[in-house]
Parts: sequence; C-alpha cells; structure tokens
Amino acid sequence: MENPKRENRQRVANIVLENQNLFKELISITFDIENKVSIKAAWVLEWICTHHHLEWILPHLDAFTSKIASLKFDSAIRPCAKICEHLATAYYAKNENEIKKKLSHLQIEAIIETGFDWLITPQKIAVRAYTMNTLYFFGLEKKWIHPELKYLIETKIIHESKGCKARGKFILSLIAKRT
Repeated sequence: MENPKRENRQRVANIVLENQNLFKELISITFDIENKVSIKAAWVLEWICTHHHLEWILPHLDAFTSKIASLKFDSAIRPCAKICEHLATAYYAKNENEIKKKLSHLQIEAIIETGFDWLITPQKIAVRAYTMNTLYFFGLEKKWIHPELKYLIETKIIHESKGCKARGKFILSLIAKRT
C-alpha cells in the first residue's frame, strides 16, 4: 500500500477481513513503532474498526490500550486516536453492545491518560479533535475529566488552529450543558 487512499486501505483491509486471524498481526505491526510500515498498518486497523468490525478489537484491547501511548509517528497516532473515539462512543451508546461489556476500567484509564498526553503535546488537528470527543465521553462518568479538559481547551487548544478552536468550542458547549 503506497498511500492512505480509500481504495488502498480497503484493498488491504479485504485481506484481513477474509482471514480474521490476521487482525492480531495487524495490531502487532501497528505497534512496531520503529518500523514505518506501522503507519500503514494503523491506517488499515482504523479502516476495519471504522467501516467493518470495531468489535474485532475486543480480544486485543489490552494490547491496544497498553501500547497507544508508545506511538511516535503522527500518521499512526491519528488512526489510533480515531479508534479510541469509536470505543468511547460505543461505550456510551444507548444500545447494549460488546464494547460496554468488555472495555475495562484499566483500559479506559489508559485511553484517558494517553488522550491527555496527546492534548498537551504537539499533535495534528485530527488527533486533538478525536481526543477531545473521547475525553468528553469518558468525562460523563469520571467527573474530574471535564474540568481538566475544559482548562486545556480554554488555555491551550482554543489558541491553536481554526479546526481545534471550533472543536474546542463545541466540546466546551457540551460540558456547559452538563453543569
């Protein structure tokens, strides 16, 4: 796969979709952080989780959540931040689902900790946007998150790009509705 074009991600995803046993290997490659192929693996992992089977990550949640903080390539962090957002969205969905049953408090803590790290370090707009959403959702239960998230948005993120500013204002409005 040369680039992250839709057809390239789908083509490689089809190989994994035809043999679910390859999914574990895809996660391993995603977190082989010294190898630039990890970026392409992260693209495919996110594609599968977004467009096909988020639940496939369930048996691998420990590996995923314990290793996301170690990612160093921007192009691998973005897809993993999106997967974190999908996990948070599913966890707080109204309907019962496997994510609610299987995502543990330790795994949630790892996502939260990594999310705050991503917000206080230089990251791309998409990573910040996905992470603000993720932290907003987990803050629905963990009351300390919203004040911390609000502080970061007001003091740091709101002064960054137009995209960060817009998402930050949106998240601040959601937080304000809850207080």
